[in-house]
Amino acid sequence: MIEHYDHEVERKVVAILKVLSESTRPLGSIAIARELKEQGIHLSDRAVRYHLRITDERGYTHPKGRGRVITAEGQEEVKSALAVDQVGFAIVRLESLAFYTNLDPGKRKGQVAINTSLFAAEQFERALGYLKEAFRASLCISHLVAVGHQGERLGSIVVPKGKIGLATLSSITTSGVLLKAGVPADARFGGLLEIRNNKPRRFVSIITYTGSSLSPSEAYIKGRMTRVGEAARTGSGRILANFWEIPRPSWTMAARTLARLKEAGLGGAVLGATDEPLCQIPVTLNRAGLILLGGLNPVAMAEEAGIETENMAGSGIMDFRQLKSIWDL
Repeated sequence: MIEHYDHEVERKVVAILKVLSESTRPLGSIAIARELKEQGIHLSDRAVRYHLRITDERGYTHPKGRGRVITAEGQEEVKSALAVDQVGFAIVRLESLAFYTNLDPGKRKGQVAINTSLFAAEQFERALGYLKEAFRASLCISHLVAVGHQGERLGSIVVPKGKIGLATLSSITTSGVLLKAGVPADARFGGLLEIRNNKPRRFVSIITYTGSSLSPSEAYIKGRMTRVGEAARTGSGRILANFWEIPRPSWTMAARTLARLKEAGLGGAVLGATDEPLCQIPVTLNRAGLILLGGLNPVAMAEEAGIETENMAGSGIMDFRQLKSIWDL
C-alpha cells in the first residue's frame, strides 16, 4: 500500500480532489491534469495517475468507467484538509454550480444543483418520517428528491456501502435560473433564520461564504443549532436560509423568474424591496435582498431527532427529470 504524508504530496492530493469535487462527470488523468494546469498546478497525466492510486487506496476516489469520481470520504477530506488554503472555497463552489444550472422552469427540464445527504441504510426509513414532516411544512425549496443506493451516484457523490443517499434541491438552483434570466445575484451569507408564526423574522446567526471553507448549512446541522422540527410543528423555530442581493434594475425580472419557478414547484424565496432591510438585514445601496430557504432543512430535522447524517451541500448537478416527489417514496 502506498503511504505518503509529506506536505507537498498532500497538497497535490487535495488539489486533485478539488477538481473531482467540482466535476459533474468522471474525469481521467489527462482531464485532471488539464484542469490543474489552468489553476497553475503543473502535473503530468502520469503524475496524476500516481496520486490517484493514493486517493483510491485511501477511499477518497472511486473508478467509474475510464475515469474517477470523488467519494463522500474524499469530499470530507477536501473540506477538512489544508483549511487555510480553502478559505473562500464555498463561494467558488456556489458560483460554479450556479453557472452549470440551466433549468427551464416552463419546460421543466435542464440541470439543477443538488445537495447530497447520506444515512445509515437501517436508519433511512425512520429518517423519512422526519423528512416528510419538514417537506410538508414547506421549509425548503422543493419537495423533489432523488434516492441513491450503494454504488450509485448523486451529483459528484458515490453512495458508499451501508448507506442510502438523498439528493435535495439546492437553493443554488434558484440563483442559477436567475443568472440565466439576466439577474446577477450575489451571495452574502448563509445563516439561521428565525421563524415566528410561520413568517421569517430575523437572522440570528450568519456565516459569510467568502470567509468560509465549508458550507454554512453543513456547519449548522453538525452543530445541532437548527430548530427545524419546532418550525415544522409550531410555526416558530430556526431554519437554514441564505441571503443574496440583486441589483435594482433587475428586480422586476427577478420577481417574474421566481414566480415561474414557483409554478414549476420550486419555491422557498422571499424577495425584498429595493434599498430596504429584509429580515433586519440592511442591503447595499440600489440593491434588494433575497432570502432562499435551505434545501437541507428536512435533513437538519432528522439530525435534530438523533439520526446521524453526512451532508455535502452543493454536491453537483442533476437532470431535473431524475427527481421525484418525496411523497412517492
